[in-house]
This record gives sequence, structure tokens and C-alpha cells, in this order.
Amino acid sequence: MNEMNLLTETKTKVQNRVSEVSKTLLELSHWLHAHPETAWQEFESAAAVAKVLRDNGFDVTEQVCGLPTAFRAEFGTGDLTVALCAEYDALPGLGHACGHNIIASSSVGAALALASVAEELNLKVVVLGTPAEEGGGGKIVMLERGAFDGVDVAALVHPGPVDVAFAEPFAVRHIAVKYSGKASHAAAYPEQGVNAADAFTIAQVAIGLLRQQLPSTVRVHGVMTRGGEAPNAIPEVTEGRWYIRATSTKLMEETYLRVAKCFEAGALASGCSLEIHDESQPYSEFTNHPNLNELYKTNAISIGREFNDDDPRIRMNRASTDLGNISKVVASIHPYIGINSGAAVNHQKEFAAVCITADADQAVLDAATAMAMTLVDIAATDALRTYVKGYSKP
Repeated sequence: MNEMNLLTETKTKVQNRVSEVSKTLLELSHWLHAHPETAWQEFESAAAVAKVLRDNGFDVTEQVCGLPTAFRAEFGTGDLTVALCAEYDALPGLGHACGHNIIASSSVGAALALASVAEELNLKVVVLGTPAEEGGGGKIVMLERGAFDGVDVAALVHPGPVDVAFAEPFAVRHIAVKYSGKASHAAAYPEQGVNAADAFTIAQVAIGLLRQQLPSTVRVHGVMTRGGEAPNAIPEVTEGRWYIRATSTKLMEETYLRVAKCFEAGALASGCSLEIHDESQPYSEFTNHPNLNELYKTNAISIGREFNDDDPRIRMNRASTDLGNISKVVASIHPYIGINSGAAVNHQKEFAAVCITADADQAVLDAATAMAMTLVDIAATDALRTYVKGYSKP
């Protein structure tokens, strides 16, 4: 049998394996969706994902890297190590409105499929349970603590309204802002107060005006999480959370300095004190590998997926991800798979509702299959195998 026939046969095996475990994968997806847990609190979610892997022959170590909701699962002893990243954190107040139930389930599916051919491809298959993608930077912590050491390829597939092969996420810095003033009776002794709500208002107006001078490659947005305690008391403390995004880390840092001055203006004008701190380490922009992305696209098309670069909903591929930091040191892919959500887009409650429909279930299985087939291509092609091993740096 020639090399092409062997490759086709191996891909057929992984497709069949995904079909064999489809019921388990969809049950996992629906369970995660029904039990949403936010960043760093994904105790039941991590345990559920780890259990499926353990039940299917993976050696699982929980609470890795000193993180209670992270895990590492391994199968095989080959000299090419592929890591499927499982995200399972939900959004505060919105549940799985970014479809991380689909990410976790499809990564598990790809891993189970690859395990069925690990020996013949000389593979070590790893699943990393990576908490707190929604602003907490779980993968960055895990990278620093050695979870990606020895990994040659990292992959996950993210749900969105439509299929997109290339990730182009913004770099992002997540900051927390706090103003401290002085409380006082708003009617009887207003002159004795120092108004922390005024400080925030001034900063927000300054940021709004700054946006006129910012390029289209930048995003600045945030919310006030604490605005005061009572309408008849001068607000003593106000707090908020803000994201500064840009197409490169350099531009993001330059923009941060300008945004920070807007917050400083609020403190200066109101007389409040200001505290700013990072909620996590910054997420970097993503390093794509066109040859790997094209492989994924080809495999996805072969199982019936469609790509339309003219659809405006492809912009989900701009969403920031902590896999961007991983992509700087490990060859990584982060394509998107459509769930036929219509007008609903990520981070809307309507999108969360679509994440357990028949189309979303099909996306779980298709993402698992296309991802596994792509990793088969890499493992079975000497040039690609050498390429990813040469790129990986941890």
C-alpha cells in the first residue's frame, strides 16, 4: 500500500473513532453547558472532562501546575507530542455563550481519535485542561509552569457563527481600576465628599474622546463594577474592569499608556486616588502557520464544512485568546467552526442557547474529526513533522 493510501486509511480510522464515541462527546458537551462554571472555578467541569479521558485509557493527572482546575491527560509514548487544549470556563451571567462546552468536547474527541492511531503514527497524545481562558490567562500560567514543555503541536477548535480557518486575535491587556475618595451626605455635606463616581465619569469621557484618535486596529472597552453605595451618599469607592486590545502587543502597550492617562485624569480632576492593576498577564497576538491552517481547512472541507470569507460574521476570529501566547513558542492552530447561530454571535445569551442544538452537536463531531485528521497529516508527513518539532521552543 502506498503512502497516500496509508494516510487515507489512517484518516478513516480517526473518523470512525469519533463516530464510535459521538454519544459520549455530545453528552459531555451538554453536561458542561448545563453546569457553567466561571474562570478558576471550573471544578466540576474539569473533573467531568478528565473522567471521559480516564475512562478511555488516558493517564490523567489533575490539579497540575498548582492550579486546582487544570489537568493533563496522556496516551502513547511516541516522539511527536500533540496537545489538544480543552477550555471549559463559562462567562459570568451568560453561561456558555462562547461555546467552551464545544471546545472541550471536540478536543476530547480529537484526542480519543488520535489515541486509536498513536502507535502507528509514533505519537504521544496529550490533553491539557486549561482553565480561565475568559480573562484569566490559564494557558499562560500553565506555559510558565512547564505544561507545554515537550509539546510539538497545540490545537483547539473554537465555535463561532461560521467556519474560519485562520485565527487573527487581538493582543489584549485586562486591567482593574479603582478610585478611592471620601463619603459624605450628598445633600447636607456634599462639600466634604470626594466623589469617586465623578472620577470614573471623567475617565470614561476621556476614553470616549481618545477613541477618535485611535486606529481601527485597536479596541478599548470596559464596565464599571462598583458605582457607589447609595444615591444620598457621595460615592467613596468605584471600580471597573477594562480591556485594551490591538493587533500587536507593541500597539497594545502603546495604547495602554494613553488609556492609563485618561484614568489618571479622573483622579486628578476629582481629587481621588487611583489604583490600576492587571487581572492577568497580557494575551499576545497569534502566530499562524499557513501550511497547518490550510491543512485544517482542506480536511474540514473534505467532511462537508464550508468557508465563506465574505461573511462578516467571520470576525469572531479576532477575539483574543491565551493560546496566542502558546503560539509564540509551540506550533499552534486555532480555527473556528460554525454552529449555524444565525444573527446570534459569541457572548450573547442567544448564542449560548444555540450551543446545544443539532448544529452545535455536529460541530463538536466535525471539529474533533477535522482536528484529528490535520494532526494525522502532520504526524505522517516527514517535512511537517520536522517543521513543528523545529519550531517548538519550551
